Amino acid sequence: MSDTAAGNERRHEAPLQDLIAVVTGGATGIGRASATELAARGARVWVADLDERGAEEAARALGDDTRSAWVDVTRRDSLESLAQRVVSVDGRVDVLLANAGVSTMNRFLDLTDQEWDHTFAVNARGTFLTLQTFARHMVEQPIREGHALRGKIIATASMAARIAAPLLVHYSASKFAVVGLVQAAAKELARDAITVNAVNPGYVRTAMQEREVGWEATLRGLEPGEVVREYVAQTPLGRLELPADVARVVAFLASQDADFLTGEVIEVNGGACTT
Repeated sequence: MSDTAAGNERRHEAPLQDLIAVVTGGATGIGRASATELAARGARVWVADLDERGAEEAARALGDDTRSAWVDVTRRDSLESLAQRVVSVDGRVDVLLANAGVSTMNRFLDLTDQEWDHTFAVNARGTFLTLQTFARHMVEQPIREGHALRGKIIATASMAARIAAPLLVHYSASKFAVVGLVQAAAKELARDAITVNAVNPGYVRTAMQEREVGWEATLRGLEPGEVVREYVAQTPLGRLELPADVARVVAFLASQDADFLTGEVIEVNGGACTT
């Protein structure tokens, strides 16, 4: 077998072998599923979350090569401390998934300053701080042997960044901001051999969605089951999305198969949004 063929075989057996990946909001939902998928494909993963015990539990479940860390993405010092710790232990950061996010639901006329500010502090400003902090480290690290890029940055946005969602004015606006951030940062960081992409999940079956279903049912005077049936009816593939559906796309973006993708926002929502 030629060296090229052997290299291609190893690449497909473990496409992320020994890459260092950091996942914020990694204790539950899409973050945990993504950490699981990245680890399964050979990456050494840091599970970072505001819920320190949840991050520790998730890391333990993924095995000895997975580490956990507390992080508050609304604080630059917390993110810098995390980045410094990862680099001091593992030498570099190859893949970043900026996944931490929050949501509440309210009618536009009843939306409070506090709801708006907290949602933007985590979803928009927090994503900006996360991307900037880790990009500053990525630009200083050499390109790995056998790779074309210094690093991969991925952000979790939302279908609500494409289709403005009633009762989620603040959430939609914050995720529109994430898309703009990703696309602009991608153009600047390309010269440093760093890609920046995003995923737009749809109706994902997570603890966050369970809370949202309850809120929406109350606000609209429906039963929770009716809300869920509406979500499924709006999804052409006919089911609620699973965190693993998003995680597999995250893993693709982290792999060399996506080396020539940057500034892209991939709709991972079963056809609910094809904009």
